[in-house]
Amino acid sequence: MITWATPPAPVGASRWEFPPPHEWPDDEDVVAAGADLEPSTLIAAYRCGLFPMDLEGPPRVRAWWSPTPRGILPLDRLRITPSLRQSAKRFEIRIDTCFRDVIRACGDPARKGRWITDEYIEAFSRLHEMGWAHSVEVFGADGQLAGGLYGVRINGFFAGESMFHHQRDASKVALVALVDLMRVSGMPLLDVQWCTEHLASLGAIDIDRDEYLTRLAQALA
Repeated sequence: MITWATPPAPVGASRWEFPPPHEWPDDEDVVAAGADLEPSTLIAAYRCGLFPMDLEGPPRVRAWWSPTPRGILPLDRLRITPSLRQSAKRFEIRIDTCFRDVIRACGDPARKGRWITDEYIEAFSRLHEMGWAHSVEVFGADGQLAGGLYGVRINGFFAGESMFHHQRDASKVALVALVDLMRVSGMPLLDVQWCTEHLASLGAIDIDRDEYLTRLAQALA
């Protein structure tokens, strides 16, 4: 059975303090700017409902986001078509065997809307080495990496950061594998940040910020 690795290493306290939710603007997705990408900062941010992504410059500015509404994928709503089930049989699933390959593929400069810079690759790779960030990897019959996704896990919460595919359906197969793994692990909350049309077709929904923070607290506990 595919399972998570050993428990993560301690990250310590962050030297930064994020604004509490009651100070966040009601109609804006960005709630803070600045800080760093140290493990302690990243984990503190995810624990309070934020994630980092730079605002395009110049100059580039590191922003901390809490989308309103927030996209999540309820595990019991995942839509798996017959064709996707058939596609899944062509692939092999692995967990955490080539994290850097996955995040580099997600950050390919040729991808539209690319935001995963080398700084983010190094920061999340360090989180992975400490046991907080994980990759779900999909390999084709030729033994090559065909697709995958990565994100951050804290207790019963998984923050999906990005996914990619080199072969048809490979990223969807990675998502199905993640949902199966979360179900087995008793994890209730899969955060997808924004409910795009693609994610909505797979079962993702929008919820308001307050509901998200309530679900997050329950998942972290």
